[in-house]
Amino acid sequence: MEELATKLLAEGIQKKVVSPGKGDLSTFPDGTKVIFHYRSSLCDGTVLDDSRTMGGRSKPMELILGKKFKLAVWERVIATMREGEVADFTCDVKHTALYPLVSQSLRNISAGKDPLEGQRHCCGIAQIHSHHSLGHCDLDQLQANPQPLVFTLELMAVLTPGSFRLDIWAMTDEEKLEVVPQIHVEGNALYKRGDVKEAAEKYYNAIACLKNLQMKERPGDEGWIKLDLMITPLMLNYCQCQLIQGQYYEVLDHCSSIISKYEDNVKAYFKRAKAHAAVWNETEARADFAKVVELDPSLGPSVAKELRAMEERIRSKEKEEKGRYKSLFSYDSNAPATASTG
Repeated sequence: MEELATKLLAEGIQKKVVSPGKGDLSTFPDGTKVIFHYRSSLCDGTVLDDSRTMGGRSKPMELILGKKFKLAVWERVIATMREGEVADFTCDVKHTALYPLVSQSLRNISAGKDPLEGQRHCCGIAQIHSHHSLGHCDLDQLQANPQPLVFTLELMAVLTPGSFRLDIWAMTDEEKLEVVPQIHVEGNALYKRGDVKEAAEKYYNAIACLKNLQMKERPGDEGWIKLDLMITPLMLNYCQCQLIQGQYYEVLDHCSSIISKYEDNVKAYFKRAKAHAAVWNETEARADFAKVVELDPSLGPSVAKELRAMEERIRSKEKEEKGRYKSLFSYDSNAPATASTG
């Protein structure tokens, strides 16, 4: 262990074991999956990120070794840990320069956003030297003034290659195309069982996978269009889940995006109409419902049912508001009258 610590120190990494792990040290061959919690801090103790609290939930990091993760130092230090071990690693600037970009991606993921949202399509070093904001003041400051960081890691599990299913981000382009239909089927099965939240996550993962591939194509080219046609039904399924979960404005955004590209997509109009109705956009809802019937007259009865439900909700709301206003302006008729003189 002393020899290992000496090697790390020579590389600009200082290790301090907080709690020893168990068993033998793994050989960590490429393709190994490691699951760990992390806390990233400035040397003065200021915490930047903590996987136990990020996004309001305690979700450990999962990393496939040998896949050229942007923050290479994490792979280096984890290879010195045993399962269950907790250790602090103080790393020189040469190891932490890309952390602001990595942190931005991790924060996006914890917020349910695209990991690459807000990042420009250029290499990490180019982004560091640009003046493009990362959307977080602490990360902008760190990007402008790189400094050593302390990473506190707890290694939860080490899974050998072949003993687990690859995460989408770790797959090759060919593997992603092969797995998307399977994820789609899994999402449909979850939805039918009533596991709407889990189904939405499946659809979201499949969409993110295809969008990652689509970023490599020129918009409007055959490859881009082919991928977009694969994304659209997944997005509609995702919107159905979000409707049920009350995420109406997200549904409005996604369906409007689909309609802007495919003006005859009746499902997008129907879901957008329901979302408009849910947020009291009566005029927009009626226009979308009318478009649904225009595109597919067989859906007339379903549209009529939705319109009746919307109208009933509107009447109920108006009645409730009238009652509220009445109570505001009501007065006690037995109260003595007061006269005022001027």
